[in-house]
Amino acid sequence: MTAFVALIVGVAIGSPDATEDKAGRERPAPTVTTPSRAAETTRAHEPPATEPAPARTAAPSTPPPPPPTEPTAKPGPATSFKGDGQYLVGEDIEAGTYMTAGPADGLFPNCYWARHKDASGEFSSIIANGNVQGQTQVTVRKSEYLEVKGCLPWKKAS
Repeated sequence: MTAFVALIVGVAIGSPDATEDKAGRERPAPTVTTPSRAAETTRAHEPPATEPAPARTAAPSTPPPPPPTEPTAKPGPATSFKGDGQYLVGEDIEAGTYMTAGPADGLFPNCYWARHKDASGEFSSIIANGNVQGQTQVTVRKSEYLEVKGCLPWKKAS
């Protein structure tokens, strides 16, 4: 075994340097070549490797049903209202008979209503009016104004 190790060491010592050729002359340094710009440009325009397209599932034979639609409120004048104000019959509220349970709670509960022939607010525009302490009803016609103050919500009776 010792002879074998000696042989390997001797060969290593006797071999020419990596920078020398067999005759002992110094070899020139290796040259490193890089691809030219033309080659880079050519490679840049090469199509990329293609991957298989994902599997597609068959489309359903019938489209899914549309989502349910919300019922829409009937356009036009309201059939109930609450709060103080003046309401135009035929535009703000429907013509007909309206009922209220009476005055809203307060220090001096009082429900006032008035039918007007116009929106002037003048005393002469009042067709009929009333101050009530309990349940009441009022019938209004198209183009009249109904003024209410201090009342619970009104709802169309007929």
